[in-house]
Amino acid sequence: MKDIFTAPFLEEMKRTTANMYRLGYDERNGGNISWMLDEAEVGEYLDLTNVLRTIPTGFDASALTGKIFIVTGTGKYFKNVETDPETNLGIIRIAKDGVTAELLWGYKDGGSFTSELPAHLMSHIARQSADPGNRIIMHCHPDYTLSLTGVHEMTERAVTRTLWKVMTESIVVFPEGVGVLPWMVCGTNEIGEATAEKMKDFRLVIWTLHGIYGCGKTMDEAFGLIETVEKAAKMYLLGAALPRINEITDDQLRAVAARFNLNYRKEFLD
Repeated sequence: MKDIFTAPFLEEMKRTTANMYRLGYDERNGGNISWMLDEAEVGEYLDLTNVLRTIPTGFDASALTGKIFIVTGTGKYFKNVETDPETNLGIIRIAKDGVTAELLWGYKDGGSFTSELPAHLMSHIARQSADPGNRIIMHCHPDYTLSLTGVHEMTERAVTRTLWKVMTESIVVFPEGVGVLPWMVCGTNEIGEATAEKMKDFRLVIWTLHGIYGCGKTMDEAFGLIETVEKAAKMYLLGAALPRINEITDDQLRAVAARFNLNYRKEFLD
């Protein structure tokens, strides 16, 4: 059996969490990541018959029975994942009953997965229906995206138009736009259900005055979506107090969409 500490998925989690902490996307213990892993690959590093303990998930995830995830821990700082992954991460499998997670590795201090796990699992279920290739759910608190939610009309059309019009790359990276939720109590099944409903149509969901959820086939894709929203929000806010002399027009957005053959949300344009 191979050494788990050399597993590519573990190395990728270490790199990504360290980078997100460095960028300020995940202050303190803010933010969380879950990644649906390939069972055969995990089996090269762990004895899948060895269940260390079981943990209630707080949600009936029967649609994901048998699926294996690597998940950041509750109360854990992203900055510590790189030096102590076995304490700050866990690898879990959704048990046959759907409401229990079997711990296969990690959380060695007796800890558990993020309190947002139900929201993650609900979003995984939604994305598996929309695009089975999506395997990563990522939640964080980027500065400019969060600030935008305090000063901008928070509708999907309005936010998407602002992000599209301030930076040409935006419509190329997220042609379906961004989903938006009003402020809700975090760590609840209610916000998880609302997020998952949006995830049926969007790969990005902004939580007003809280942060953003993104998904992807790879860590780069999920992070890249969030990173692009954050850059566009920054560009908008840096110039928000000045007269806007130039912006990308709706016709120019259509031209970009035609050039890159994008399946974009046409109803978001005038």
